[in-house]
Amino acid sequence: QKKKLLEELGESRLPYMTPGDAGFHQLWKTKYSKLIFRKSDTVPEELHQVVQEGFLTLRKHSCFFQDLVRIKGKDFVTPVSRILIGNPGCTYKYLNTRLFTVPWPTEGYEIKYWSPQIHDACKALIKLNDYLHIEAIQALQGQNSSETKDTVVVEREQNFDTSIKEKGSVLKDQSSCYVSEDDYTSLKNRTSFNLTLLNYMDPLQMLYLKQEPYFGMGNMAVSWHHDENLVARSTVAVYSYSCEGSAVEESSEQNLKGRDPAVWHVGLKVAWDIETPGLAIPLHQGDCYLMLDDLNMTHQHCVLAGFLPRFSSTHRVADCSRGTLDYIFGQCELALQNLQAGSDSIPLSLKSLEVAVVKQVEETHNEVEFEWLRQFWFQGKRYLKCTDWWLKPMARLEEFWRKMEVMTSLVLSEVGKEDQTVEQRNETISCLLLVLTERQKLRKEWTAR
Repeated sequence: QKKKLLEELGESRLPYMTPGDAGFHQLWKTKYSKLIFRKSDTVPEELHQVVQEGFLTLRKHSCFFQDLVRIKGKDFVTPVSRILIGNPGCTYKYLNTRLFTVPWPTEGYEIKYWSPQIHDACKALIKLNDYLHIEAIQALQGQNSSETKDTVVVEREQNFDTSIKEKGSVLKDQSSCYVSEDDYTSLKNRTSFNLTLLNYMDPLQMLYLKQEPYFGMGNMAVSWHHDENLVARSTVAVYSYSCEGSAVEESSEQNLKGRDPAVWHVGLKVAWDIETPGLAIPLHQGDCYLMLDDLNMTHQHCVLAGFLPRFSSTHRVADCSRGTLDYIFGQCELALQNLQAGSDSIPLSLKSLEVAVVKQVEETHNEVEFEWLRQFWFQGKRYLKCTDWWLKPMARLEEFWRKMEVMTSLVLSEVGKEDQTVEQRNETISCLLLVLTERQKLRKEWTAR
């Protein structure tokens, strides 16, 4: 699609608008209405302070890492450095790379942080997460209600003295005027962020940044994309912080027709559309924006680099149906039900050789090895700069994996025996061969990586 679009464009560039253009707000209202912006002065000062301190702490402790991602069979190092912080045991997968959350302080979990400052930074991000959750519910209610204001850029004074919990219950009371209980639950589920992917980049340290290809918007820190691995129609909320203050003001010599290259921007476009102009919206210190409902599916966004180093905290409702420790432990325990425990006199054996059972065990075996153990140890040692929380669960998964290796050997051994019919044997071998071929291919791939 990208190639086709660029061929269609040839040497020309698509039009885009910034706030300085006359039709900017009208375009936003008609084509990008599910993007909501909150200027920094509407966010409580106390929240700015703890979050920004948290960013700087994590950078000081070298907790941001470039990821090695895989696109179309090739490995690339991301220009942006990242860290994932969120619910204990959660993971987030993008571009074939699984990131493991540095758990934020959570009741009922014992989490040892490398330093008290890292604990405080993670705690600050929970506060930001709670705040953005409520902002997202209010924004969605605003979209759903007939009282939606004409202005798209909403700025409200907030009193942060009210606790988040109180504010949440007030919200629910107010919500009955606009939405049913079911709708409120749906809004809550689509805004209950379970993790945040933090990004950091200093553009002046980058030898090369890609140029934005469709509109001529300049240097990109992050190329055009849809965020992946999210619950359908869930909100993505972003807090932006250019960390050296406002030292670089918008350049007075700037050509008013384009975006100021000194200032970071978020770019938006309708996916694979060459009729609708794009948007480039400046991001100043402490600004937030929300991508509501299906905006992430219907539109693409990119991040345009300014001159200053910048942090962002991107809060998501990650689809964790197959991405939590609870899930993978459950799969392992189900698979190991087929292993008959041995004793000194009786060797280990399998309870069943039914093809469906063998298939489930071997697929879980692959999932544990390639989606968890190899993904973790490939890049996972770096998490030790923050916490050792993942070491125990990984040791437990390794133990499960060893037992499943034994189970594979037992299946192979049973298939070689004479007490199976040719038909049974062929069926088992066909099923096993597929999974083992995949395992061999992936082991070679991971060794090469």
